[in-house]
Amino acid sequence: MSKTSSYRWNYPKQNDAITARDLAKDWQTNEVIAMLMHRRQLHSKDALKTFFKPSFQNLHDPFDMKDMATAVNRLSLAIQNNEHIVFFGDYDVDGTTSVALMKSFFSSRYAHFFTYIPDRYKEGYGLSKDGIDWAISKGCSLMITLDCGIKSVSLVEYAQNKGLDIIICDHHTPGETLPPAIAVLDPKRSDCNYPFKELSGCGVGFKLLCAYAKKNAIAIDEVLEHLDLLALSIGADIVPIVGENRILAHYGMQRIKLNPCMGIAALTKIAKRQIRTIDDVVFTIAPRINAAGRMAHGSEAVELLSTKNLKTAEKLARELDALNLQRRSTDQHITKEAIDIIASRLNPDAASTVVYSEDWHKGVIGIVASRLVERFYRPTIVLTKSNGVYAGSARSVEGFDLYQALEKCENELIQFGGHMYAAGMTVKAENIQDFAERFESVVCALITPEQKIPQLNIDAILPFSLIDDTLTNTLTRMQPFGPQNMKPIFVTRHLILGDGTRCVGSDNSHLKIEVIDPETGESRMGIAFGWGEKLEALKTAERLHLAYHLDENVWNGKSQWQLHVLDIDY
Repeated sequence: MSKTSSYRWNYPKQNDAITARDLAKDWQTNEVIAMLMHRRQLHSKDALKTFFKPSFQNLHDPFDMKDMATAVNRLSLAIQNNEHIVFFGDYDVDGTTSVALMKSFFSSRYAHFFTYIPDRYKEGYGLSKDGIDWAISKGCSLMITLDCGIKSVSLVEYAQNKGLDIIICDHHTPGETLPPAIAVLDPKRSDCNYPFKELSGCGVGFKLLCAYAKKNAIAIDEVLEHLDLLALSIGADIVPIVGENRILAHYGMQRIKLNPCMGIAALTKIAKRQIRTIDDVVFTIAPRINAAGRMAHGSEAVELLSTKNLKTAEKLARELDALNLQRRSTDQHITKEAIDIIASRLNPDAASTVVYSEDWHKGVIGIVASRLVERFYRPTIVLTKSNGVYAGSARSVEGFDLYQALEKCENELIQFGGHMYAAGMTVKAENIQDFAERFESVVCALITPEQKIPQLNIDAILPFSLIDDTLTNTLTRMQPFGPQNMKPIFVTRHLILGDGTRCVGSDNSHLKIEVIDPETGESRMGIAFGWGEKLEALKTAERLHLAYHLDENVWNGKSQWQLHVLDIDY
């Protein structure tokens, strides 16, 4: 563990090193590259080919998904009969990209449809009675929910009784009882044999379009041209980028780089940042899309992502960029207030964090929860008052299952839903303290000592002499990175600080760092965010051990690989 941080560095085990050595001999490559492949369970030529050459041929038949044939038949019948259809999606990136996907696909082939995004503040998360009533008032007879609906049993029953058929497209974990919809498309259904379980919500909608196109003799290219929206959802929703998600994200990123929809192109332009990796999508495009639902209304994001009018795209991109600046200021203010509450009121040795206030902005509490996890590293819930109850967002630490913990707290909650690492819930004001105590008790019982300490899972020890074109080309081909294919973390040991090291940033809080291998004299430049205050201590260190990503830095048209320093032991 580093002397200057609380990270635990987890190195590959001896057995891993032996396996990597054997693979390196078989493949006639170096042990670092062999270790990267081994840690991703890529041990055969077939596995390597599938990984490095993503192919649409490896996508599963959409009709393998439970209820898909029923869903396609109902959708086809609605279009054949000129029924009014409404596409209902959640207000986050996954939901808005899902609705934009449907709108973009059907705009040129069917006129009788509407889109609907619930108001975060009036309706809350997921399928809403207001949305159902609105659809009925518009004469709709079919609603397709996207990225929501899997736990809306009573609302689906209400809609069906009103003559509004529902097709659910969701990827969240179902409850004990499925909603009584015409069709429920969710690969996480216990009775669904679809081979890949980790699609995003937009991914499930994409599969519905693939099946619809197949049944109605529509060229699949007319669906694939919208893969930029799907790649955006995959990155923003932090789903595993393996299997089908890797294929879809790979080709979706190609589209984002070469020929994105007008909305993504406009956001890229206003952000003044080249979009080259899925990280760029997550940190540049996704926050601006999310800002619509957080600070105004998610329907603006749908309009931006589906418009064919350049002026409209530019106008909406400016609006979302401004909303994102407003969001950033708001979440920074609330984060500071939350930290003050934790410092003054909460047990510093607690296993969890639950903080709440009547006045916090509901649209940013998820971001605040993430910031508090970064600061205190424990499962965290942030709540604020909304429509007479408290609405909350939860974020977890590596390896700890939030959803499982919330299941054990359901008696104190009105409702909840989400994933292992992120969830939402509502709780009555009078139950909030009981819930906080129950959540703390559950986390204490479930969390392991290892989960209380942030981890750096080291892929390989990397001598500077092995940072060559072979390695960097391999790293490029390993993209897109994400859960279950994380960006590799390397360690180089026994370095000394070079004269090129200096503080950078408006407040000198970051380091532009030069490190030298004293045995070979080889030096490398890197960036160490937040390490500016450690400069004097680093200057006195005899040897430095760095944990880092290798990132390609493009500046003024020139490309250079640099160290993105994660931690320094000295």
